[in-house]
Amino acid sequence: MIDLYTDSSPNGFKATIALEELALPYRLHHIRIDAGEHRQPEFLALNPHGRIPVIVDTATGITLFESAAILLYLAEKTGQLLPQEPVGRWETIKWLQFHASSVGPIIGQRVHFELAATEKTPVAIEHFRVLTDRLFTVLDERLARHPYLAGNDYSIVDIAHFGWTHIARVVGFDFSQFPHLSHWHERVAQRPAVRKGITLPAPATGA
Repeated sequence: MIDLYTDSSPNGFKATIALEELALPYRLHHIRIDAGEHRQPEFLALNPHGRIPVIVDTATGITLFESAAILLYLAEKTGQLLPQEPVGRWETIKWLQFHASSVGPIIGQRVHFELAATEKTPVAIEHFRVLTDRLFTVLDERLARHPYLAGNDYSIVDIAHFGWTHIARVVGFDFSQFPHLSHWHERVAQRPAVRKGITLPAPATGA
């Protein structure tokens, strides 16, 4: 059994979508960030950085935080959503690393400066808008040549990126001018596991 500790966020939705896609049994523990539950000793014992998601696999005794690590672990555990042959495997890992090092952090900073910060900083807002559009351009060009981000097949890298494009839509970051990215987003959004995953532990309503 896998215990998942999460909240309604782009990184949290990656874990719920993956668990639903892979049909793995899991127990959902709602860590309410707004209530400060991610700073309680019980949760910090699982992730000293105090961030969701976290999984505990009781069958193996493995505890993991960081959504990219969780996605890789779940794919390895089941032999699904990660190609086994070397070229496809490393293509998937490469785009997953691109997401973890660039897409998530940059869009997250845009959310902070543009929506969450009490004092607005126009230079920072414009900076992260430009960087976000550059990321969307890279993804759009990739998806112009391939149906999914790792190539021909849906994988954990699509789950990772969808977590943030979903939130971009929720908070009003428009990427409709990127047609291939938009088309990919709509296709992924129709998957049953994705539709369920973005409702757990509750739908996102804003930044």
